[in-house]
Amino acid sequence: MPHRWADFITPSTLQLSPLLEVLLEPISCAQQMASLQLGLQEVLVNAVRHGNGNDPGKCLRVRRIVTPRWWVFQVQDEGSGLPADARGATLPQEPDVLCGRGLFLIHSCFDDVRWSARGNRVQVALRRQ
Repeated sequence: MPHRWADFITPSTLQLSPLLEVLLEPISCAQQMASLQLGLQEVLVNAVRHGNGNDPGKCLRVRRIVTPRWWVFQVQDEGSGLPADARGATLPQEPDVLCGRGLFLIHSCFDDVRWSARGNRVQVALRRQ
């Protein structure tokens, strides 16, 4: 049976709990659920805040595919994209700054993180246990 992407289009808001529930519905591994939930929450928040500028008139496009070996998610916003040199997984040098930890968390939660050339779509994947 071929694997198919499940597509979700949602308004760009921080009311993410219902979307997260739907995205994580096929996940039964409690051990990996925490990583997936934390990582996806961060990806979605970044897309809403930084990509779409908290504009509820914009949308997020989210795709999910579950294969025998991977859980894969793509999140795309309507923004201009994150520059390639800003996509690293490093923590901020100043521990008191209020932002800058999101990409580190994303890279920590997923085994694979890939960006579109434009930088407004990220694909994250976690190898199934």
